Amino acid sequence: MDILYSKDIIATAGADSNAVVFDRPSGQVVSTLSGHSKKVTSIKFAAEGEVVVTGSADKTVRLWRGSEDGGFECSHTLKDHTAEVQAVTVHATNKYFVTASLDNTWCFYDLASGLCLAQVEEASGSSEGGYTSAAFHPDGLILGTGTAGSVVKIWDVKSQNNVARFDGHQGAVTAISFSENGYFLATAAHDGVKLWDLRRLRNFRTLSPYDENTATQSVEFDHSGSYLALGGSDIRIYQVANVKSDWNCIKILPDLSGTGKVNCVKFGADAKYVAAGSMDRNLRIFGLPEEEAGPSEES
Repeated sequence: MDILYSKDIIATAGADSNAVVFDRPSGQVVSTLSGHSKKVTSIKFAAEGEVVVTGSADKTVRLWRGSEDGGFECSHTLKDHTAEVQAVTVHATNKYFVTASLDNTWCFYDLASGLCLAQVEEASGSSEGGYTSAAFHPDGLILGTGTAGSVVKIWDVKSQNNVARFDGHQGAVTAISFSENGYFLATAAHDGVKLWDLRRLRNFRTLSPYDENTATQSVEFDHSGSYLALGGSDIRIYQVANVKSDWNCIKILPDLSGTGKVNCVKFGADAKYVAAGSMDRNLRIFGLPEEEAGPSEES
């Protein structure tokens, strides 16, 4: 899921092979992006919403460009990966993006042309089961990736070297999020969320809100760096603190889907609402009464 604050639209990735862009205030569908042959695993806006990037279990990445009627049309289909694409992340300059795949590689692309400028696999050839998540640091100089083998890796974008490795999770690392100030990294896996101090390259706190049978599917810092949201069998909002202070849970939002599985959570502008996607094909918006929109159909 991704949110374009400037236009107040939300892009969602669907298990039915479609991606859907919603207008948040009205809850209406702006555009349905059809073309992938398997589930869409990741979606991001780029270039101020002129482009949408999607990754899919069909091993491809698609670039969708805005059309005159307000919809999106596929302009490029990228076939550099040989296994499921699990994550896409857009560089701060909006000129580049990265895709991460279960084929144990990540690709660095030029957004305008769709050309793959580099496909990176560790020189050692060591397999961690492939990549399951990826995110650029806000400064664009480093990239974080999570693997199916419970490992978090930090990369220097320019040299494409692996400069740090964080161990300690159990299960695939399903989501990663950098704080806006660049000091912290939050990673989600079956055993909960781990918080990493990027200055000292160490884990300083673990949030384990669920039982051992419930994975944490999603984790996300808000843009101001004040809050951290995670999604599992419900949605939990934490107050961001520092390395020494407690990160307190200040709000628990129920999983209204009845599936017990919140797949993704995302903060709205100024953290005035939280958007959540679940396995029941609905997109839900949680906020103050004046900010609420009714549940609307997700792909």
